[in-house]
Parts: sequence; structure tokens; C-alpha cells
Amino acid sequence: MSIAGSDSGGGAGIQADLKTFSALGVFGMTAITAVTVQNTQGVSGYEALSPRIVADQIRAVVTDIGVDAAKTGMLASAEIVEAVATAVLETAVPNLVVDPVAVSKHGDRLLDEAAVGALRDRILPLATLVTPNLPEAASLAGFPVTSGDLMEDAAEAIRAMGPVAVLVKGGHLTGSSGANDLFFDGDRMEWIAGERIATTNTHGTGCTLSSSIAAYLARGDELFDAVREGKVFVTEAIRAALPLGHGIGPVDQLWGIGRD
Repeated sequence: MSIAGSDSGGGAGIQADLKTFSALGVFGMTAITAVTVQNTQGVSGYEALSPRIVADQIRAVVTDIGVDAAKTGMLASAEIVEAVATAVLETAVPNLVVDPVAVSKHGDRLLDEAAVGALRDRILPLATLVTPNLPEAASLAGFPVTSGDLMEDAAEAIRAMGPVAVLVKGGHLTGSSGANDLFFDGDRMEWIAGERIATTNTHGTGCTLSSSIAAYLARGDELFDAVREGKVFVTEAIRAALPLGHGIGPVDQLWGIGRD
């Protein structure tokens, strides 16, 4: 299940998550938190759903169909964060992957300031894995994250907030020839090497990574294996990125499906 916002451009959010779930052979379900107005050039607006409706979507899915894994994306407000945390805890949603989406690729804010604290206090302790990029890691940890050493410090600080494990994504790290991420579960701190692909079309990478990890967890993989396989999946999605629109095009979650 994806608990996230809808992207009218189809490149990120609920749309990217459902494509990823289908590509990896799991049945995707949703709890939509907000409807965004966006395309490859940015987010021009959004309207959040009521916290009650968001939470009730989670309850409806879990109590009838069942959920093997879930991911959160755009949560928009502190009230939605609180409602999601309550519903996830109440229904015992397993294998929760938290993508702490705060800002879009274009710099558009998708999480208000009050919600950052709520996310830290209410959602992170429920998470199997949290997957911040460097700006998100800095926001959660409370200090700039601009080097490999600081990524390690941030991983330790965020892990102390309660998640089982943290994956600090290094794609924003300047001066690095690769796109290397750091995994930490309290005992194991391990770098996962990744190829840095020369493309401007990277819309949806964070959503695709977190949803692919959730899909692998739903299929029964161990956490570190799911992270490593998710990293491979999103790398290939970036390699197959689609040059659509006039801005930042989307990665292709359906890269494994042949096209004529």
C-alpha cells in the first residue's frame, strides 16, 4: 500500500508507486493524502484530503484485503501525519517504509514545518526503514549533511528516533562520481554503491526507490536484500528515464517491460 499524494503528471507519488508495485509483481493499493497540481516543470498547488479520510482509507484496505508492506510519501500536514500514525498503529501495518518527502525536485514544499516534528515523533518510531535524501536527512537530524562522514552521523541520529533502519541517500552529494547510499540498522553500517547516470530526467526517483523496497519486503525479502534490490531497480528506472515535457522528466518504472 502507498500512503502518499497524487501526481497529476504521473511521474511520482501514488502513480509512480503503483507502476513500481505492478512491475515487481505485487498488488498495489492506496491511501491518497493530497491531490497535487504538477507537471515536469513543478508543483503549482495541492489540496490535502481530510485526515479522517486518509486514515479511513488505510483502515478500509488493511481490514479487508490486508497489507504485507506499506510506504509513506507526501503527508502534507501534521494532522495527516498524526492520523496516519494512529491508523498504522491501530491496524498493525507491517514493513513500513517511510520516504520523508518534504520538498519536490523543483524545490516546492510538500510538507509544512509543523509536520516535520510530527513525522519525527509519530511516524519514524513505526518505520521498518526511513529513506531520506540529504536535505531530508538534514531536516530530521538537525544539522547539515554534506559529506560521507556527515551521512554516517545523520544515519545514527535518525536511527535513534526509532526506526528499525535508515537509508541515507547520497544522490545529492557533490563531488561524488557515484550515487552511493548508506544503510544503518544499529549494528550494520554499510555503503551501497550505485552508478550516477547522466540525465536530467529524475522525477520520481525517491518514490520509486521506497515503493520498490516495500514491494520486495512484501514478497518476503530480508530488509537489507530488499534495499539492495530496490537500489538496482531504481537505477535501471533512471537509466530508462523518459524525456517528457519541458522540465524534469520521469524515470521509467516499467523499464523491464519491452516496448516496440
